[in-house]
Parts: sequence; structure tokens; C-alpha cells
Amino acid sequence: MNPVALITGASRGIGRGIAMELAKVGHDLVINYAGNAEAARLTQADCLAAAKSKIRAEVCQGNVSVAADRQRLVEFTRQTFGRLDLLVNNAGVAPTVRADILEAGEESFDRLININLKGPYFLTQSVARWMVEQAKAAGGGPSGSYRPKIVIVSSISAYTASSNRGDYCVSKAGLAMMTKLYAARLAEHGINVFEIRPGVIATDMTGPVKAKYDALIAGGLTPIKRWGTPEDVGRAVVAIAQDLLPFSTGEVINVDGGFHLRTV
Repeated sequence: MNPVALITGASRGIGRGIAMELAKVGHDLVINYAGNAEAARLTQADCLAAAKSKIRAEVCQGNVSVAADRQRLVEFTRQTFGRLDLLVNNAGVAPTVRADILEAGEESFDRLININLKGPYFLTQSVARWMVEQAKAAGGGPSGSYRPKIVIVSSISAYTASSNRGDYCVSKAGLAMMTKLYAARLAEHGINVFEIRPGVIATDMTGPVKAKYDALIAGGLTPIKRWGTPEDVGRAVVAIAQDLLPFSTGEVINVDGGFHLRTV
């Protein structure tokens, strides 16, 4: 029986990269998307091809900011696969327009908090309750046979102040604390929780600022002088999914080319 992973926002970008890497190591997948069904179906087909059809990959629409959609996503996973071994909270959005913190309005703030923070916070709550049930049924605790994982994809913006997109930074900083909270609460059940903190990753979201970051990277923004890729993030998730960090929880894994280093 293949392990099962649910990845939110998996139709494009980092989420797609995570889905592809998990498919390669034999995970069945629930590919969640909010609005782009065509992209989700393409990701599904590419995951099946990458795994040579040795996995199942199912698509489920749902906006994580909507309570009913979150519940439907959990129930879809339960009814389709009967188990869940890995939740990847990846879905997120950037501000529609970058605005100075002295001018930014509440509408953008509410949108980002609802999608980037409130959605994963309560989706994780629902999934964690189910994982605890599964852990108890399998013997329970860190030494049990069922060792599920929860991954929260945040950003270097969790600690890097960008005053023209304060709402985004606040939402990502909230995810960092959310990781700690769930890690502390769920450790007794053998459920390890990790934060993956991507840096400058080449996706359609970063496309409009490509020239800016090309110059910054060339000028030494990161010790590893290249853009990150969705596959880089996906491989970090695979390490967690394969239980290669069994004595770690609440940990931050930087996938940022060394951006977080303080160098002189």
C-alpha cells in the first residue's frame, strides 16, 4: 500500500514540484487546486507518468480559506484513500498589488491572512484530528507503525521585512508559529511537523520580478548563485516524507540558497 499525501495548491509552482517529487518515490496523491482545473489535471497526468502509473493521483477542488471546502478536501481524502500519511500546506497567494504599509488596505490583508494562514491553520486542525485517530488505531505514539507528517510551506518573508507587502510577511510569520504550536501538540502521537522556508523560487508568481532577482542573485543575494526550483522544495518534502528526520519536529528547513546566512 502506497503512503498518501495531500498537497494544497498543487496545480502549479511549488505545489506541483512537491507533487512530482512525491510521485517519483511512490506516494499516492490528492492534488488540490482552487481555480485552475486544467493545470491540476496536467499535474495529475505528469505525476502518473513520472511514477510510471504505480501510484494513484486524484484531483480535488477547494479553496483552503473556506471552511466547507476544507472539510470536503479532508472527506475526499478519507473516502478515496482511507488514510493520510502526509499533509503539505502549500497553497498561498501574494498581494494583488504591492502597497506601502502606510497605505495598504484591509481587503488585501484579509485575503492573504484567510488563504495563507487561517486556511492552513484550520485544515491542519482537521487533518491532525484524523491522524491522531489513525495513530491510536495503529498502536499510537512515536514508536507506532503509523508515523504521519505535516509540512507547512512558508517563505523567507516569515522573517524578512518587506514594507511594501506587509500582509504577506505577516501571514508567513504566522505560519512559522503555527509550525511550533502543532509540533508541540502532536509529538506525543508520533506526528512530526516541519516548516519548509523557500527563498527565491522560479514560479509564475515570481515571474514579474525576474529581472530584479536576476540582478540581486548575481550581486550576491544568496551564496548559491541561482534561482531555486520547485523541485528543490519537493526534494526537501521527500526527505521528510521518507522519515529521514525521525528525531526532529518543529524544525525549519531552509530551501533558499543560503539566503538566511549572515555573511560578511
